[in-house]
Amino acid sequence: MLSAFPAGLAGDAEAASAVMPAPRLRPAEPFSVAVEGRQVSLPGRLYNDEPPAHTLDSLSPRQRLLLHCLYTRHHDGRVRQRHLAEIVASTDPWVIPFVVQLAGEYVVEILIDLRDALRDLATPDSRHALAYGQFITANPAFFARTERRAVSYWSCYHRSAYATFHGYPGSTLLALLRSAAATAAGHPWPTVAPAGLRLNGYC
Repeated sequence: MLSAFPAGLAGDAEAASAVMPAPRLRPAEPFSVAVEGRQVSLPGRLYNDEPPAHTLDSLSPRQRLLLHCLYTRHHDGRVRQRHLAEIVASTDPWVIPFVVQLAGEYVVEILIDLRDALRDLATPDSRHALAYGQFITANPAFFARTERRAVSYWSCYHRSAYATFHGYPGSTLLALLRSAAATAAGHPWPTVAPAGLRLNGYC
């Protein structure tokens, strides 16, 4: 858990993880990103039950925010969605990779929540646009992988509801993220998303 956040947050991460029940399974394979020039390693999936609500009273606001970040990696999509709602307004650099990771996952309700919460990414001087643009330009391979995963999940599971990727909520969300990256980079940000209906090479 400690490796999921910058070293300066180690004490807060320890406090947050201390209230988490023991995991029922080992965390899934972690993934690494750069946060303010330093590598952190986020869990792929967590299998810890949620802590009782009263245990959060012992945590500071920052410690609760870290806890919510960790539970966005929970194996249950409903749990991820609940905890995402508690962090998506934040522009703390160490929060952003937890949010961007969800943009490449398969729960369409989470994608809709993200799309609606992050519409100000299209406003170049908004707090979200500045923070997300900085993160994506520092992690281009991670964002490209996120985008490819989003396309693959659409092709596998959501084409009956969304005939084209362009109409899929994940597509709108990725376009918002790319707009923030483009502003930060000073040039259009590349995309791997398909422009039309037909898609080969996925699922």
